[in-house]
Amino acid sequence: MNVRRAWVPWLAAAVAFVATVRLGVWQLDRAAQKEAIHEARVRRAHEPALTSAALPATLAQAQAQEERRVVVAGRWLGEHTVFLDNRPMAGRIGFIVLTPLALADGRVLLVQRGWWPRDAADRTRVAAPQPPAGEVQLRGRVALTPPRLVELGPEAAGPIRQNLDLDAFARETALPLLPWLLVQLDEPRGMPAAADSLARQWPEPTADVEKNYGYAVQWFAMAAGVAALLLWFRVIRPRRRRPPAQDAMKDTTKDAT
Repeated sequence: MNVRRAWVPWLAAAVAFVATVRLGVWQLDRAAQKEAIHEARVRRAHEPALTSAALPATLAQAQAQEERRVVVAGRWLGEHTVFLDNRPMAGRIGFIVLTPLALADGRVLLVQRGWWPRDAADRTRVAAPQPPAGEVQLRGRVALTPPRLVELGPEAAGPIRQNLDLDAFARETALPLLPWLLVQLDEPRGMPAAADSLARQWPEPTADVEKNYGYAVQWFAMAAGVAALLLWFRVIRPRRRRPPAQDAMKDTTKDAT
């Protein structure tokens, strides 16, 4: 029975060690996957821009073209503009402005047009400029959904919202929306800027692997801690408590004399 009890700490420590090491390796694998996805997005961002005829028609196609540059022309549907609240930019709180763009072939593309600061006196007052009338041409990049915040309860209706679901918005407006989002970009240097005064300093997409590496370090540290505790309590400490063999022999010799 004592022998069995002696093996219990070793078995428990082995299980904990293997589990924490595997979790650490899993976090490293997740980081590698994210980095591979990010590298693919960066490569797509440098490919030639898509035109209206080559736009993704499904969400799966949009996922395969995420971050791909796009040049489209169409007519703004300003009456369906939505403002996503509580979105910061450059240290200020404001709105992300979303407006559908009707393409020449009848399809509609939701465009993240830009950012507008919140009115300090009245948060429900949005003085963002209306989109220009007539046909416009703009540059952007393929994104899957508008940025989301944590929201308690169902999504609210109206021009000012916390989040926006593309499928629900398509049903609400009865527009033939494409199932992805176009993030409008500023024109390159030397080209005329969009005359709407909206800010477009969007953050560059990142691999976002810092948390995964941090979690991996924590799991590996826990594994090392388990091994160190086991070594201390089951090996080093018992030996330190046990008298050396030579001292025991000396004591025996003294008793004999």
